[in-house]
Amino acid sequence: MTRTGLGPEPQTVYLDLAQLFLQCDRSKGTDREIWVMGAFNRQVTKQLLIGMLLVALILTGVLWLTQSLRFVDWIVNRGLDVGAFLTLVAMLVPNFLVIILPIAVFTTVLFVYSRLGNDRELVAMRAAGVSPLGLAKPAIVVALLVTAFSYGLYFSVLPASYAAFKDAQWLARQDYSRVLIEEGTFTDIGNGVTIYVRERDRDGGLRGILVHDSGSEGAPYTLIAERGSLVYGPDGSRVVLINGSRQEVNESGSYLSVLYFERYSHDLVDSAHADQSTRYRDARERSLLELLRADDDLTVQPHDVGKFKVEAHRRLTAPLAALGYPLVATVCLLAAPFRRGGQAPQTVVAVVTVLALALAALGLENLAARNLMLVPLLYVLALAPIFTGLWVLSGAPRPLVRLSSGLMGPSPATVGRRTA
Repeated sequence: MTRTGLGPEPQTVYLDLAQLFLQCDRSKGTDREIWVMGAFNRQVTKQLLIGMLLVALILTGVLWLTQSLRFVDWIVNRGLDVGAFLTLVAMLVPNFLVIILPIAVFTTVLFVYSRLGNDRELVAMRAAGVSPLGLAKPAIVVALLVTAFSYGLYFSVLPASYAAFKDAQWLARQDYSRVLIEEGTFTDIGNGVTIYVRERDRDGGLRGILVHDSGSEGAPYTLIAERGSLVYGPDGSRVVLINGSRQEVNESGSYLSVLYFERYSHDLVDSAHADQSTRYRDARERSLLELLRADDDLTVQPHDVGKFKVEAHRRLTAPLAALGYPLVATVCLLAAPFRRGGQAPQTVVAVVTVLALALAALGLENLAARNLMLVPLLYVLALAPIFTGLWVLSGAPRPLVRLSSGLMGPSPATVGRRTA
């Protein structure tokens, strides 16, 4: 290959540096090799950690904003204050992180190692005798850290935060004075009570109020008032009506009685109705031990036992994706031969493989909830990319490497001979 006025090819430069490294003083070769590998590992690990944090932050922000749209209606139409809104959506962050972290570390490993390959740094390290497993060491270290962090989220932070979120959401829904009443809508608030409000003032006052109560003892009645307000206290929520009337038809329906008033108070819900102990806790709110003992838990509905069991095993297997996905990326980029045209085919294979693994895990969880005999497959699916990746990186599948060499391009040795 002829180059005019451009100097030697980058590939030739890196191979010459690698050969110089190998031809140094043999008595100090081991120390020099340790120093070079240590510098390489530190630099790549730093890039992986910074990149992973940035990707995780961006993805968390995107998911946080999209999920926050569910509560915007509570602010605009139901009067939920900003502080309560931020508290609700902040409690959802751990739910995002357990999904985002495996994707973030996979994306970062794929990007960093692709750039190292395009810059010929991986070629130089290979020529210096570093194995694919040695090159993958920084990615494995970062993946192990993320896996340990994910287990901490799944075992303690996630159940506690989601339970707090559901409690806060439930209390917000029970707080009729803030979030329930909507303008121009007939709202059924339970116990046979329906309320309608024509409009709400900026200060929280109500205008054009209608309350129909058909659940109390005696005949149903209707309250109509010009204005009023909602009050929430320790005894529950109530609506205070100003300048209105109370209309009631007797049980036989023979006559209508009308009572005019200047001020009238009507209870909407009492404290007993707002008791959190009556709320049914779903699988994500419970601890790992509670999920594993779902068969003996009388608070778990029979048709939810399978779902609770699968949730327990998902917490044990899902964090392993933070280790398995990066290993898929390193296998595709390091086990395959160097290609002068780039590493796009390896990148596509890695993305498709990880996508297939994620979809398979999601589908298997749904099937296992109906048939617990499929639960062991969750562990097989989680551990398969880990052991397969370590096996390939250790250099065992030489026939596979030779096959990929014929399909994806020339090997590094061939490139070196052509350059020379």
